[in-house]
Amino acid sequence: MRILVTGGAGFIGSALIRHLLNDTKHQVLNLDKLTYAGNLESLASVADNPRYQFLQADIVDQAAVGAALAQFQPDAIMHLAAESHVDRSIDGPAAFIQTNIVGTYSLLEASRAYWSGLPEARKQAFRFHHISTDEVYGDLHGVDDLFSESTPYAPSSPYSASKAASDHLVRAWQRTYGLPVLLTNCSNNYGPYHFPEKLIPLVILNALDGKPLPVYGNGQQVRDWLYVEDHARALLKVVSEGRVGETYNIGGHNEQKNLHVVESICALLDELAPRQADRGAAAGSQAGSYKELITFVQDRPGHDQRYAIDAGKIERELGWKPEETFASGLRKTVNWYLANLDWCRRVQDGSYQRERLGALKEHDA
Repeated sequence: MRILVTGGAGFIGSALIRHLLNDTKHQVLNLDKLTYAGNLESLASVADNPRYQFLQADIVDQAAVGAALAQFQPDAIMHLAAESHVDRSIDGPAAFIQTNIVGTYSLLEASRAYWSGLPEARKQAFRFHHISTDEVYGDLHGVDDLFSESTPYAPSSPYSASKAASDHLVRAWQRTYGLPVLLTNCSNNYGPYHFPEKLIPLVILNALDGKPLPVYGNGQQVRDWLYVEDHARALLKVVSEGRVGETYNIGGHNEQKNLHVVESICALLDELAPRQADRGAAAGSQAGSYKELITFVQDRPGHDQRYAIDAGKIERELGWKPEETFASGLRKTVNWYLANLDWCRRVQDGSYQRERLGALKEHDA
């Protein structure tokens, strides 16, 4: 297939593109605005692949998207472009409304115009795959409840409300116009190339720098953690084999309390990169556990208490289930960050953006 991926320079998008190029014969066009969270260094390993193209564009720009569709002639669109950080949505919701709602509308309209003009056989085979989040469902209060594909929407943050709105738009374009859509709602992702403002990479890098490890409230909030490469495999399954108009929940079967996640990272770092004692201590002596850096901070406004996914439908219908346990995935993640601190530091100091802008200017020239 020829697959257009929006937001392909982001965390999940780049994992998907690496999977498509390394493990399939599909051709990929990566359409990304390159906001702060878009990092082309995450695609360095596949950037020279002849089946890969990159286009810097904003999904809000319907004309630019339409031109890209006309030129690339995709068989499927996998829509991951989104503002996705809850804290940022609380501080500045406007960007989330613009990208997640207006951008999805613009992409749907450009896609509908393109799809309508396809020959009948290609029209029947075309797919618009919208990638969303389990946060649209709000939170769970019972210890045994799970989000299913029929769980009512009850978003709690500007971020999740904007994603809920985009889900509704996608379903409406299928019901009203017949656009062949697929939707997926995933649990919390983690793994290589995760932007350092997110919990797991933030804790790893803060710990290595000897900084406090912030935990909201009492740290008892529960999340279902999904290794990003498992998610990429699931997304390909859905776009290739999923039933038009259906929603598939994708979860990692890994419910963990936030505090336990932080403590697990500390235990791995104690093993793999032990803290060094302060200056003046005996040579080679070690400090205590990284757990000593854990700091409880004021809880996030409207913080959801528990998310948990019932991923039975995608396993029954498409044969997908995660390959990684939380223990195996977290160990891979910590090892990746320890081996790729240069990538992390370039993100932290902003140099990845300066280098990107310089490369783009040189390309334009």
